[in-house]
Amino acid sequence: MLILMKIIIKDKRHLPTAVKKLLASSGGKKIFAFYGPMGAGKTTIIKAICKTLGVTGTMTSPSFTLVNEYKTTGGEVLYHIDFYRIKIQDEVFDIGIEEYFSGGSYCFLEWPEVVEDIIPPGTLKIRITVDKNEQRVLALS
Repeated sequence: MLILMKIIIKDKRHLPTAVKKLLASSGGKKIFAFYGPMGAGKTTIIKAICKTLGVTGTMTSPSFTLVNEYKTTGGEVLYHIDFYRIKIQDEVFDIGIEEYFSGGSYCFLEWPEVVEDIIPPGTLKIRITVDKNEQRVLALS
C-alpha cells in the first residue's frame, strides 16, 4: 500500500482540524475505507467527518443496522456502513451495496476487509494505528 500522507490526531481536540485536512487531501474521492483495530477510533473519526460536512443530530455506529444514512444541512445524503458483523461477502449484496457505491454520495466504510474484493477502485483507504502516546495516526493511500 502506497502511503500518500499521514495525519496525526494528538487527542480529540485536534479531531476537527485533522478531518478537515483529511477531506482536503481526499482528491474529491467520496468513498473512504477505514482500517484499524477495535477501539482505534473509526466511528469517532467518521462522526467528526460527517459533522464537518454539515450533518446535525445524533450519529451512531451502524454495527447492528449495517448502514446509517445521514443528511447534511444542505440536503446531501451520507452513508456510514459497518461490515463488522458480515461473515460472508455475498451478504452485502442483499443490502444493495452496489447502489451505495455508485450513487455519488459519501460512503464511510468500517471493517472493509470483509468486502475488499468489491470496494470500488479509487476508494480512499485510511489505516488507523494507535501509537505509544495514544495518538491516532491516519495513513492515507
